[in-house]
Amino acid sequence: MTILRLLAASAAAYPALLLASPKETLDLLYATQQFNDVALAPDGRHVAWSEARPNADHTPSNNGSIYVSDTAGGAPRRLSGEGASLCDEHGLSWSPDSGQLAYLSNRQAKQQLQLYLAPAGGGTPRMLTNLSGYVAQPRWSPDGRTIALINVAGMQAVAGAVEAAAHETGDVAEHIAEARLVLVDAATGATRAISPPDTYVYEFDWSPDSRQIAYTSAKGSGDNNWWVARLHAIDTATGAVREVYKPQAQIAVPRWSPDGKQIAFIQGLMSDAGSTGGDIWLVAADGGPARNLTPGRKGSPSWLHWQPSPGRLLFSEFVNGECAVGELDTSSGRTTALWEGAEYVDSGNGNEELSMSIAADGMASAVVRRSFDEPPEVWLGPVGRWQPLTRSNRSLRALWGRAENIQWSSDGLHVQGWLIYPQAFDPRKRYPLVVLVHGGPAALATSAWGGMAPGLAAEGYFVFEPNPRGSYGQGEAFAAANVRDFGYGDMRDILSGLDRVIRDSPIDAQRVGLCGWSYGGYMTMWMLTQTNRFHAAMAGAGVANWQSYYGENLIDQWMIPYFGASVYDDPAVYARSSPINFIKGVTTPTLILVGDSDKECPAPQSYEYWHALRALGVETKLVVYENEGHAFRNTADVEDRLTRTVKWFDDHLRGADLPKIQSASR
Repeated sequence: MTILRLLAASAAAYPALLLASPKETLDLLYATQQFNDVALAPDGRHVAWSEARPNADHTPSNNGSIYVSDTAGGAPRRLSGEGASLCDEHGLSWSPDSGQLAYLSNRQAKQQLQLYLAPAGGGTPRMLTNLSGYVAQPRWSPDGRTIALINVAGMQAVAGAVEAAAHETGDVAEHIAEARLVLVDAATGATRAISPPDTYVYEFDWSPDSRQIAYTSAKGSGDNNWWVARLHAIDTATGAVREVYKPQAQIAVPRWSPDGKQIAFIQGLMSDAGSTGGDIWLVAADGGPARNLTPGRKGSPSWLHWQPSPGRLLFSEFVNGECAVGELDTSSGRTTALWEGAEYVDSGNGNEELSMSIAADGMASAVVRRSFDEPPEVWLGPVGRWQPLTRSNRSLRALWGRAENIQWSSDGLHVQGWLIYPQAFDPRKRYPLVVLVHGGPAALATSAWGGMAPGLAAEGYFVFEPNPRGSYGQGEAFAAANVRDFGYGDMRDILSGLDRVIRDSPIDAQRVGLCGWSYGGYMTMWMLTQTNRFHAAMAGAGVANWQSYYGENLIDQWMIPYFGASVYDDPAVYARSSPINFIKGVTTPTLILVGDSDKECPAPQSYEYWHALRALGVETKLVVYENEGHAFRNTADVEDRLTRTVKWFDDHLRGADLPKIQSASR
């Protein structure tokens, strides 16, 4: 492998640093052992996890292996045996008696995932199913007889709006993929689809008597209709379906109470499936009005788990850019704080943010912990008192500087963000800064290992990651504060936060850049039309024109809660927040990046912004990546995106008196 380094000498006004190159920053990320789907057995005696190991050249890979370890100690063992070839293995679920581990693997079926069972104490796993299509979320019934999972017909790859869209020709019609609940007999492997064939199931949970399943679903396109999904319950014997709750907003993480009488869930304004935040709600299992258990809470609950004691819900949430865990009494609404930290904690389950794996006693837990300072590892113990189980990444060291949790006021709102220091920070020097706006908007920047922000800090920049109104972490009212106001209040929050960090840190106000992806790409495009204080920008997968965007994207349902109506019913509210209508205010050199198959923020939006800047004589460059969706999957494209971004900022923010990153092979 080629390692790229830079030895930078500088003029007196700027620091002399040994800076990492973008390739070296990515090498660190790819060398990091990732832990997915951490699952603690109900009896707390075994813990399993999936390791997604990088390829031999340190490029990322979906291939990996499942390991099982005794929680009392001892070396972990690989389910498929040491020396076996790598494959895609994930989706861990322990049987209620802790005797068997169910998981998904394509070991024997090439690209097709199948359900496997492995004995907890060791032995050869066996392939249980012979399904076709994409398979996800296996989960045992409480009686231990059945495993439910979601099966998406006609698809081999992972489904989702961030994946690349198909290139359509000929007669074009909305693609309708069926995601059905399938029951698998744990003894025989016999399968039976039970949910209606015309619906798309997103999440589900068993009733405690194993006779029903609560699930969220919608008719039509799975990518587009998550925002209008409703809560249903299905009889596992007859297939009879009843609607339990029609939501007021988006819902996620349904959880059936231990007594079978109620279903808890999270409801709130959410802009992306899988990125969950809102309030905790409760509805009777037979239906009826739902009750908000956390009104006015100054945090964003994201995950739920019923405790063995009656009426107690364990939950995790985002608070002030950090992660926290608490317990909620469903009768009184009182919450007890259990833990909070400046890190990201979950079980590695890609379907549920901030999830944890909890033993049957409600005390023991298993999680993956990571932060700006520490790479991921598996930890075990009571909530908030975890101890490390793995030490796979102990030799890795961050290439970036420390991070500060910054808080300020804007329009009377409490706002938070992260300031990441450059590598080898010298307080006697003044540094360039890049503002990085997160996507969403209902998401947030958290303390996590790797990514664009630490990558830029490794190149010698301060990086400011604000969480303006519309973000998680300050409560549901804050998350909804940008409704019908995209670009206005959130921009004021970002600019006031920028004033704060420039005032309090050794930052050169004449060397400030702006960048973002998705909603962050939109905010970059928007803010450049409203202010000239940025000296360079990268707009990734942005939105230039909300009016044309409405008809171009494949997920228009998410826009209705934010804009209050479709573009056909209220075009003015869309026009008010469209950067293209204010494009003559832009003077900032702007790099524009996008995938050609992006179904969330289609490439024509980037073309439209780029075309306008060219016509107006503003320095700009557009790069379109072949066969990439909203989330890039090609390693070379991921590297190119970071390298181009760093070079663009180097060319425009460092100036002649500060050396630019030079690539050197060794």
